[in-house]
Amino acid sequence: MQLDKKFFKSDNQISYLGEGELGGKAQGLEFINSVIASEIKKEEFSSFEINIPKMIVIRTDIFDDFMENNNLWNIALSNISDERIALAFQKTDMPFNILSDLRMIVSEIKQPLAIRSSSMLEDAMHEPFAGIYGTKMTPNNQPSVDMRFKKLIEAIKYVWASTFFKAAKNYIKATKHKTENEKMAIIIQEVVGNKHDDKFYPEISGVARSYNYYPTGGAKPEDGVVNLAMGLGKTIVDGGISWSYTPAFPRKDPPFKSVRDMMYQTQLRFWSVNMGQPADYDPVNETEYMVDNSIVDAEEDGTLKKIVSTYDAQSDRVWIGQGGKGPRILTFAPVLQMKDIPLNDLVKKLMKSCEKALNAPVEIEFAVTLSKNTNDIPHRFGFLQVRPMVVSSEEVDISEEEMMNENILTSSDKVLGNGIINTIKDIVYIKPENFNAKFTYKIAKEIEKLNNKLVDENKKYLLIGFGRWGTTDSWAGIPVDWSQISGAKVIVEATMKNMIQEMSQASHFFHNVTSFQVLYFSIPFSGQYKINWDKISETETLEETEFVKHVRTKNPINIKADGRTGKGMILI
Repeated sequence: MQLDKKFFKSDNQISYLGEGELGGKAQGLEFINSVIASEIKKEEFSSFEINIPKMIVIRTDIFDDFMENNNLWNIALSNISDERIALAFQKTDMPFNILSDLRMIVSEIKQPLAIRSSSMLEDAMHEPFAGIYGTKMTPNNQPSVDMRFKKLIEAIKYVWASTFFKAAKNYIKATKHKTENEKMAIIIQEVVGNKHDDKFYPEISGVARSYNYYPTGGAKPEDGVVNLAMGLGKTIVDGGISWSYTPAFPRKDPPFKSVRDMMYQTQLRFWSVNMGQPADYDPVNETEYMVDNSIVDAEEDGTLKKIVSTYDAQSDRVWIGQGGKGPRILTFAPVLQMKDIPLNDLVKKLMKSCEKALNAPVEIEFAVTLSKNTNDIPHRFGFLQVRPMVVSSEEVDISEEEMMNENILTSSDKVLGNGIINTIKDIVYIKPENFNAKFTYKIAKEIEKLNNKLVDENKKYLLIGFGRWGTTDSWAGIPVDWSQISGAKVIVEATMKNMIQEMSQASHFFHNVTSFQVLYFSIPFSGQYKINWDKISETETLEETEFVKHVRTKNPINIKADGRTGKGMILI
């Protein structure tokens, strides 16, 4: 339905401005809205209110008018910095025909808003553009309608500008598309959460995949995997620390080595919308109205009760709940192991329904607020996104003899992906003798330059480094975004003694890995498989920087990955 005042008091969840396309993300939400209506019975999950958060889509024809009316194409397609592009967009005029509607939105909605991208290319199966474009939160709590209106417009312009940021342009180079053909719709959506003092956030954010490339504890790949975090979902999609479990076995903890290892790898910080004193004016900063908080703040808010366990040093055990003194660990055990909140059953039902409707494995994103008294107010489950996953069905057999071949570059029993690649000669790797975690941002820049050169030459390559690729924690790995390594067809992460061992599968980074069918090898520090650096040293060096080297082999590298067993090998 087209937007009018009746929408805000109706049961409808989606309204529209303009006559153009919806974009991939909005189409996905429109689709899941119908799935929820037809597949999820209220009596089956009576303790939950289940829906997509109310949203308004600004269609692509408004974007076209905005670009043309303000003569922005030359600036947008230029090589100037992201900040200059964003500032140029902020200085423009909005299309006149939607101004009254935008003003009505901030007059009628009284809670924080998420302004989200929904490009024509977003959430496609093989080129998903996951996490490439901007999302801007606004608290929408300024005293005057004029100020709320101004902040909404700034956020819309920021997301439109992100269509042409460096990361998006580099990403699109790795596809068959062109930046000038991209069109951006905008989703204006209520943020799922509650206000706690100067913060607004949900107790739980989650990403669920119906196919798991790293099943553990007797689970099968088709059992899927779920990552949960406290606060806004930015923690998960940016590759931060979250709680991972298999929906078929929600009571089983991830494979930690010890209780102390669990404590070391628990989530300690969470994101919220800033509802208090505004930060410095910064309309070109995506996190302008977001705050990175300590879990200690959440305990003061009273939001940990149903999602934490407590470590008892005296018994060296972890107890479900918040009772007693001791460090809090975000295990989500009260929700996953107690039957009064059927969140896991709901997630399984939604994944199954989406798989059936899309005829493919799926990834979904959601946010949950928990009621203090379910007799009065149900828990809230906000469905935020659905996208299809790519899962290869090719059968690849790898024997143990192959894994231990004397000419092997590396092997692993922790490999994401499936298939055989024998067309790559180029290797880009971080020099182990020079690696230091305090220089990971500089390392990312050096890799980006080599990547851009190889992408321009249309050469796929093998990338080798240390720690998590795509992490936002620069001490846990290499903080690249996807556009900085978009030419890599095979990626190897070798962990070091003091680096996080477990790979995060729930980030936007890993959705791009799976969608582009990139093979991803994890080499744990304490595992039986190692990297044969002597083999790499025998290759021809083409370019070398302070931390990174680009080499080329005489013959194509033989790379195999068996998605059924998680085994893989790279043979020079």
